[in-house]
Amino acid sequence: MKKELSPAQREELLSILKTRFEKNMHRHTGLEWAKVQAKLETNGTKLLAVNEMENTGGEPDVLAYDKATDEYLFYDCSAESPKGRRSLCYDREAHNARKEFKPENTVVDVAEAMGIELLAEEHYRDLQKTGNFDTKTSSWIKTPADIRKLGGAIFCDRRYNTVFVYHNGAESYYAARGFRGLLRV
Repeated sequence: MKKELSPAQREELLSILKTRFEKNMHRHTGLEWAKVQAKLETNGTKLLAVNEMENTGGEPDVLAYDKATDEYLFYDCSAESPKGRRSLCYDREAHNARKEFKPENTVVDVAEAMGIELLAEEHYRDLQKTGNFDTKTSSWIKTPADIRKLGGAIFCDRRYNTVFVYHNGAESYYAARGFRGLLRV
């Protein structure tokens, strides 16, 4: 990942984010873009992470403000699981366990490299309250340790106007399954 964005890249990214923010006010009622932008402009590392979310097809947008931590929460809001983050098994342990046809990378490693968190189930459900996401794809979510310890991982999607949580072996990967992230700014 880059160390910092050029002034032109910063301006372009902030313009994209502002347009998306203003177009989707139902996602963040009562929040002001100027305050979000001020937070982003004072934290180059977070701006880089949002840029990575954008570059991998996540279409990041603000979904909440955490008063306790004074942080805005950016979620991947692309209609389907981000295209640049698909065909990944869950984590390095699962990747190493595959004997052949290993995917290029893992969800946990990519999220860490990007500087974002995987959505937990409650985050995924919060996202789905703002629209219909993953109606043709699915997204890995943060898997509880007790499930992962047994070799599994969990993912979600929306079908039949309902959000479903499923399980799969952590070493599995599919062209239509990626992951969504969360960034605190």
